[in-house]
Amino acid sequence: MQIDMHYYGTYALARAAGLNAETAKIIATAAQFVDDNAANVGLTLDANSGNVFEDGAARIATVATAHHVLDKANLEEDDQRQVWIPFHFLPGNMGESYTERLKCRMDSAIAREMVDHHLGLADRDFSPALIGVTAHVYADTFSHYGFSGVSSRGNAVDNSSFQFHEDIDGHSDSVNYDPLDQSVRDYIQEKMRKHFEKGSSWSGISIKNIRNAVTSYGAEIASGALGHGSVSTFPDRPYLVWAFRYERPDAVAGNISYRNNPATFMAAARALHQMFDRFRLLRRDFDDGTRRDFEVIHGIIKKAILFQGECGKRIVAWQVAAEELGIGEIPPYQDDSSDEGWNNQWARLGDGKHFLSDAGQSPIWKFYQAASIHRLYVLRDLLPRHGLIVH
Repeated sequence: MQIDMHYYGTYALARAAGLNAETAKIIATAAQFVDDNAANVGLTLDANSGNVFEDGAARIATVATAHHVLDKANLEEDDQRQVWIPFHFLPGNMGESYTERLKCRMDSAIAREMVDHHLGLADRDFSPALIGVTAHVYADTFSHYGFSGVSSRGNAVDNSSFQFHEDIDGHSDSVNYDPLDQSVRDYIQEKMRKHFEKGSSWSGISIKNIRNAVTSYGAEIASGALGHGSVSTFPDRPYLVWAFRYERPDAVAGNISYRNNPATFMAAARALHQMFDRFRLLRRDFDDGTRRDFEVIHGIIKKAILFQGECGKRIVAWQVAAEELGIGEIPPYQDDSSDEGWNNQWARLGDGKHFLSDAGQSPIWKFYQAASIHRLYVLRDLLPRHGLIVH
C-alpha cells in the first residue's frame, strides 16, 4: 500500500473508530513512516555537543523499517529478514515448504496474533506509535499476500501474463468495480514499463550472483526475487482488478492468481477499523465519543478506495471522504520537506541544544521504541512459536 492508504486512509479509519485527532495523527504518521524510515543511523548525544550527563556519552540507536528502492541493503539477506519480513511481508505460515510458509498471507492467524499482542501494550506511552506500526504491517498483509520478503524465485512472475479489469477472462467476482479508465490504464502500463526497464539488463542472472555482485534494486526487480517487485506497484493500487501468472508452475494451484484490490482493501479497512476500535476501548483517554460502526461508513470508504487515479489524486479522494465522515480535514502528512517531519525532528535532537530527556519525549523516539519492540517480538517470539526461524 502507499501513502493514500497508510496515512490518509489510516487517519480516517482511526477517527471513525472514535479516536481523537491527535492520537489518529500519531497512528497514521507512524504507519506511513514505516515506509519512509530508511535514512537514520543513530544520534550520538554527549556533553561536548551541549547535552549534560554525569559520565561519558549516550547513543540513541535508530531502527530501519524500510530501504529506498536503490539501496543495496535490499540485497542483504540479514536486512531482508530484519526489515522486509517483520515490517512489510509478515509470513503467513501456510504451505508445505519453508519458502511457501514465508509468503505473506492476507489477514493470517499470525497477523491477528500480532495485533492481539500489540494491543496488550496499550497502556504504554508509545502505544499510539505501536498501533501505527501494527496498522502498516497488518494492512500490508491484505495487499502483499502471495509474496515473501526474501529473495526467492517463488516471487517470480511471468511479465507477459498481466491482465486488467474487464480483460480478465473466465473469472467472476462478487465485488462490483468500474471498468479501468483508459487514461489510468495508460498510466499504470507506462509505470510498469519503466519499472521493468530499470532491471532489464540483469535478466537471467542467478540469485546468488545478484546478492554477491549487484548494487541496484533493479536486479531484484528483473529477477522477480524480492517482495512484489515482479508485479510492480499493482498490489498497492486500491482500485485495480488484475491477474497474473507465477513463473514457477508449482508456485500456486492453477498457476494463475486473480487479484481484486478493491475487495481486499475494503477488507483491510474493516480490519483496521476494528483494531482501532479495540484500542479505543483499552484507552478511553483517547476516545472523543464520535465512534461510527463500519457498516455506517462502509459506502464512504468504498468510494475512496474505488477512486481511479495516481496517488496524489487518491489522497484528495480521502480528504473528500473525511468531509463526508464529518471528522474534519485530514492534516497533511509531514514528510522530510517539512520542519515537523519525523526525520527532521530526529536531526534536531542531535544539534547540541537538547538533553537526552528531550529525545525520550519526542514522537520519533516513541516510534523507534515501538519499531524495536515489534521487530523483536515478530522475529524472536511470534514466528519461532510457529516454527519459523528467519533470523
